Amino acid sequence: MPLVNVARFLPEQARARPGACAVLAPSGNNPAAPGRIAYVSRTFAELDAEADAAARLFHERGITRGMRVLLLVTPGLDLLRCVFALFKIGAVPVLIDPGMGVKNFLACVRRSEPAALVGIAKAHWLALIFRGVLASAKIRVRVGGAAWERALAEHRGATPFPLAPTQAEDLAAILFTSGSTGAPKGVCYEHAFFEAQVRLIRDHYGIQPGEIDLPLLPIFALFNPAMGMTTVVPELNPSRPAACDPARLVQAIRQNNVTNSFGSPALWNIIARHCEATGQTLPSLRRVLAAGAPVHPSLLRRLQKILPNGTAHIPYGATEALPVSSISLAEVLGETWALTEQGRGSCVGKLFPGVEARILPLRDGAITHLGDAPELPQGAMGEIAVRGPSVTRAYDRLPEATARAKIPADDAADPGAVWHRMGDVGYRDEKGRLWFCGRAAERVETRAGVFYPDCAEGVFNRHPRVARTALIGLGKRPQQEAALVVEPAPGEFPQNHAEREKFSTELRALAAAGTPPLAQTFFRKTLPVDVRHNAKIHRLALARDYSK
Repeated sequence: MPLVNVARFLPEQARARPGACAVLAPSGNNPAAPGRIAYVSRTFAELDAEADAAARLFHERGITRGMRVLLLVTPGLDLLRCVFALFKIGAVPVLIDPGMGVKNFLACVRRSEPAALVGIAKAHWLALIFRGVLASAKIRVRVGGAAWERALAEHRGATPFPLAPTQAEDLAAILFTSGSTGAPKGVCYEHAFFEAQVRLIRDHYGIQPGEIDLPLLPIFALFNPAMGMTTVVPELNPSRPAACDPARLVQAIRQNNVTNSFGSPALWNIIARHCEATGQTLPSLRRVLAAGAPVHPSLLRRLQKILPNGTAHIPYGATEALPVSSISLAEVLGETWALTEQGRGSCVGKLFPGVEARILPLRDGAITHLGDAPELPQGAMGEIAVRGPSVTRAYDRLPEATARAKIPADDAADPGAVWHRMGDVGYRDEKGRLWFCGRAAERVETRAGVFYPDCAEGVFNRHPRVARTALIGLGKRPQQEAALVVEPAPGEFPQNHAEREKFSTELRALAAAGTPPLAQTFFRKTLPVDVRHNAKIHRLALARDYSK
């Protein structure tokens, strides 16, 4: 069996481009150049050598192949050094979003049962406070500070650290879902899945070695060494991304001639508005990837103005299956958004090469055989299921969730292959494009029929005084009452009962196909959103709030 270890990409880049910059980590303001950011840099050769040193240190402390390691480090240089060190050993990093809340975080740790903890000082204090939850982590390595840097220096070697002889189906990492419509779940990533993701993303978007990336979602920094891109670490708190300082992100892009950046629509809205307000553009950017939630055309138009030499793309996927499809800014603005405003949902584009999609009848329970859920015809709405080289096979230690989300592919050539049920409702159009209509769990079932959030909200969001809306169901299916929660645009919040009634009447007048009769309309200053992207609306939480 051939060796398949995602760690191989870093030493390959170190051999091919040893002196090229691999990472730039911010270290405050540059005293010699006011307004500019100071950086600590590493070449690919230096980063690879430091990952080797970290691997020797971890191995010396008892971390071995197949061992689960809870990794709690600051995004940036240490994340890259530690993840690639663990990949080289063949250990399995467990990566959990820091902003998911203590209760969810502890539940994730308890289920994954890491044998080791590699983390910053705060993580080790956490382990002392919740010692019962982290009792399985007998091995503990502190990252950060002078002692950590000295330890790395002491573990440098004359020869490379030998890569563990992992194979395609071996577990490489456990990544957790955001938990936007339920409890976060650990997704089992095999080495082959990481390699497929790198290939699909690189080839589809034409990413070239030597490009410079600002990853506004930290996990995407892990792909950069494989693609030969320089990682510019953003000054961003991953547990509160929307609280970023857009001026610093714009400075990082302009100062370092960033060519590529992945981020949520919420972050790009903040950056684009700052550019508009300050009269700046981002001429070095060739592509912006905006994902995590539907992207409004107002943002796409802003991006069009600030990207004189680039464009934006909207990839679609999930932690369990990424990437699935993609659509360009030009196609949305030129064609599909007009249909979105008519209640057709959001077009998420054509499938990546090698990825297949089916539209299945909507069912809440497990589907044990593909034949039990015959594919729906073109244009028919149902649950999106996907299969492909980067579609994961299982959740970690959650057999019921795995059975609910995975359908055996019954492929003799690939016995372990599965179809992943995205939990999203959608359809295929006559051009083979995929359309997203909303999360299946967030559908609203009333006496008048079944309605899907993204279809209805696209109609109501046309109102010029609306920032965004959330369709929710009050009561129990199938006898729910439909309600609309509205986040007005800045300065447009209704101040009294008469203004609320007028606003509500105007919204009802927009009703079209795909919109239910509204029993109630509520107004909120801001809608609750997920921590990872600050863009996915928590409709189920809203439904609970307004059902009390």
